[in-house]
Amino acid sequence: MNLEITQAIKALLETPQKIVIVPHKNPDGDAIGSTLGLWHYLIKKGHEAVIVSPNDFPKFLKWMPGSEKIVNFEKEASAAKDLISKASVIFTLDFNHLGRIGQLQPLLEEATATFVMIDHHQEPSDYAQIMYSDVRMSSTCEMVYNFVEALGDTDLIDPEIGICLYTGIMTDTGSFKFSSTTSRTHKVVAQLIDKGAKNTEAHNKVYDTNTPSRLHLLGCALKNMVILEEYHTTYITLSQEELDQCEYKKGDTEGFVNYGLTLEGIKFAVIFIENKEEGIIKISFRSEGTFSVNEFARNHFNGGGHTNASGGRSDVSMEETTNFFKSLLPKYKEALEA
Repeated sequence: MNLEITQAIKALLETPQKIVIVPHKNPDGDAIGSTLGLWHYLIKKGHEAVIVSPNDFPKFLKWMPGSEKIVNFEKEASAAKDLISKASVIFTLDFNHLGRIGQLQPLLEEATATFVMIDHHQEPSDYAQIMYSDVRMSSTCEMVYNFVEALGDTDLIDPEIGICLYTGIMTDTGSFKFSSTTSRTHKVVAQLIDKGAKNTEAHNKVYDTNTPSRLHLLGCALKNMVILEEYHTTYITLSQEELDQCEYKKGDTEGFVNYGLTLEGIKFAVIFIENKEEGIIKISFRSEGTFSVNEFARNHFNGGGHTNASGGRSDVSMEETTNFFKSLLPKYKEALEA
């Protein structure tokens, strides 16, 4: 975080503020970990802070300290609207475009608060007065640590803040295996552990709390996997019917797309998940090496994200979506062979 941003933040937070912290819709470990970590910190600094999430988040994250205080807009719309309208400062974490927050978008567009963005995705929009945006970062949680450090407050990081930030870094780096993991990332994690973050506990609670229905769904997903060796690509489909049969719960498909990349010779992995309630096919893209799934998602599936991890959506049927996807691959054959 550069000096200009640091000075602007210090001036903004010099006196107690009414603060709302917002993650993206369908928040993941990094979104929940970063918002909770920042929330704990701001409370310690004497601010009146609250997290307003566009919707619910997975059960495997609900053990995190403070998670029970998060206001779910879908269930508490009136309270959320009141909090946003009265906020003097709004922090947006782990997204960089208001289109990522679903039904909260018009409320934030109308808000008179000062906006602060903390995010590591590509091509940020310019809605925030203060932008801490860095695509080189492993996670928004690592950026929140940098934020606290720049303000000279690492002494305020306690076990609760530590475990929240550790969990987000752990999940967004694929347990520290993705290329975005740097020596700095490991240094931050070491500091968090020294501050009391129980790393083994975080790993167990996120990854070792499967239900039989989730494992059955994983089996279904792997059975549906299609391998396109010519394009070093694999994709998985999950229909609404299959989700229902396996008693799908929010977060159950987290990480499924990564299984494709464990296959030798595969550089591009995709999962297509039907959501009949929203009338869309939700898509996750992953890649290895230089193939940019961010560009692929932005160009063809109304999405975006990072070079090696991105998301998108389709408004047509599963068959039409996968057929369109396959029709694109010949254009990318050379890039996928690089």
